[in-house]
Amino acid sequence: MLITGIKGKAEVSVTEQNTALAMGSGTLEVFATPAMVALMESAAYSSVASALEPGTGTVGTVMNIQHVSATPLGMRVTAESELVEIDGRRLVFSVQAFDDSGLIGTGTHERFVVSNEKFMAKAEKKRG
Repeated sequence: MLITGIKGKAEVSVTEQNTALAMGSGTLEVFATPAMVALMESAAYSSVASALEPGTGTVGTVMNIQHVSATPLGMRVTAESELVEIDGRRLVFSVQAFDDSGLIGTGTHERFVVSNEKFMAKAEKKRG
């Protein structure tokens, strides 16, 4: 059962593979914004997965974040999410990311509950 207040967490180490340089989002070897977004999404979707009906999942639709501090190679980054609003199938999460020195990102993230089968069928129709 989905209720507000559900919390999630995801962690990753900063490696050469998730830097801005490697991900094409910049030229520096610091934790990339796209990697932070993915970590925040992971914290959010995994937090509610067990509360969903069988055959359903969530898909991300909106990400409104600020990346406020750089994180160098070798540090751990932890993303935390909290489900703050449920509006039908729309779920709104508060998301934050931290490294060993403190806050590096904050914002909101929206996901929609979908039927996995119907969603994939619709996506596959694009193939023609």
